[in-house]
Amino acid sequence: MPNEAFVYIVVVILAGILSSLLCLYAYFRLKEVPGGSSYMVVTLFSAVFTFSYAFELSSTSMEKMLIWLSVEYLVLPFIPAFILLMCLGYVGRKLNQWMYYLLFLLPILTIFMHATNEHHHLYYTSIELNRDSPFPILKLEYGPWFYVHSIYLFLCFMVSIISLGMELRKTTIFRFRMQIMLMVTGIMVPIIANYFYLNDLSPYGIDLGPVSMSISFILHGAALFSYQMFRVTPVARETVFENMKEGVIVLNQDGLLIDYNHAMLTIISTLSSQCIGKPIVDVIGRGTHLAEIVLHEIEGDYRSGENTYYHIRFSHVKNKHKLMKIITFVDVTVRVNLQEKLQYLARIDGLTQLYNRHFFMEESERILDSLNKKGEAVSIIMFDIDHFKSINDTFGHEAGDLVLARVASVVKKCLGSRDIVGRYGGEEFILCMPETSLLAARKMADSIRRNISQAVVRYSEKDITITSSFGISSVLMRGEEDQATLQTLIREADQALYAAKRKGRNCVEIFEKVG
Repeated sequence: MPNEAFVYIVVVILAGILSSLLCLYAYFRLKEVPGGSSYMVVTLFSAVFTFSYAFELSSTSMEKMLIWLSVEYLVLPFIPAFILLMCLGYVGRKLNQWMYYLLFLLPILTIFMHATNEHHHLYYTSIELNRDSPFPILKLEYGPWFYVHSIYLFLCFMVSIISLGMELRKTTIFRFRMQIMLMVTGIMVPIIANYFYLNDLSPYGIDLGPVSMSISFILHGAALFSYQMFRVTPVARETVFENMKEGVIVLNQDGLLIDYNHAMLTIISTLSSQCIGKPIVDVIGRGTHLAEIVLHEIEGDYRSGENTYYHIRFSHVKNKHKLMKIITFVDVTVRVNLQEKLQYLARIDGLTQLYNRHFFMEESERILDSLNKKGEAVSIIMFDIDHFKSINDTFGHEAGDLVLARVASVVKKCLGSRDIVGRYGGEEFILCMPETSLLAARKMADSIRRNISQAVVRYSEKDITITSSFGISSVLMRGEEDQATLQTLIREADQALYAAKRKGRNCVEIFEKVG
């Protein structure tokens, strides 16, 4: 065997061994990951094709060469298809079922056309030995179907490169960009080698395909080993990270922004690719509430804008001995609004839209505790609607509800900013007026009484006039010396209210202590 032939055969065998090793690695480590199965198949087919070509080069007769050429063409037509599937799997895209049939139909036809070439000569118009080379090698003249297969191969590679290129435009992460560029370069190598081979530029007409594909898989292997291709890939970022409904930002151990997803743009409008590498507090705005939350890792709800709420969570991930902070913004607007609505319903009387009795008592207790420390006056006013039962009996309960709502509306318009009012029960109402003297409370009660008497409720083409009776209790808080209780004040105001009713109603009475 000539030395030239021996060198080429050794190179081809080494390429076959490399493809085999990559296939074994893919079998044990990459079968279950996106694109991994296609990678395993394409390296297996490449190994079969490469070893078969080594046997073809080592053969001394045309008959043996044609046998090994037939073996090569059992796998060669499928390699472009599986490279395409590998790239599509890498970027997270899937073909429809009919596309799979179309993708594999032409390779099957190519195998058939190659196997039956002696009957139609559509794949090779002639096959002979090259007499100008220092060792036996097949000289092939190609027919029309060979060029059909070549176009198919070119299209598969171009679609693969375009798919990777589209992914390259989306990502700004250096590691991901390197993965994609290595893959694109790996696909370009067989295209360049095929160009040299088809234009008779390769040494002695040797097919550079087997070696070029192994070089291609070296580049893919570089991505696989150095950049963990198929494990942390752009598809993981683009199809998972970018499509998350939750906003996510990633910081390094120094608090610098290293990544964020699209959902974050609605939360932090100042985010852009130029912010990568900057301190997150500068991106958010130093001194802002959100910056304080991020800086001190305060988990909880955060209000963004007028009516949007996010629950902020913090987690730490160790990556190659480096600690990264992941901050997640989960939209909890629906939950917060529901909680606020439930809290509102829990404290508000549905008919009058005033505080209910339970919440009024809680708020009043809080006010009295505060005033007790400062030594301020507080007044309690209780009133009810005169002859309310007769209104219900005469006009019906619907009319009674209208009267209650109208009285509540009148009272709310009269209140001061610190005063609170509640529906104590039935037609009875109660006011708590902090820092209000007895005289001021009496003026307020009389003003409310007059406004109620001037209010007329129209129902069933009839006017319903309303009057009300008031009782007032007041006390000057004196710290620890005088622990006045809310129940005491309410009881005193209630007694004054009944005194007003005994006087003929539609009046205001003050509780007077005996002795």
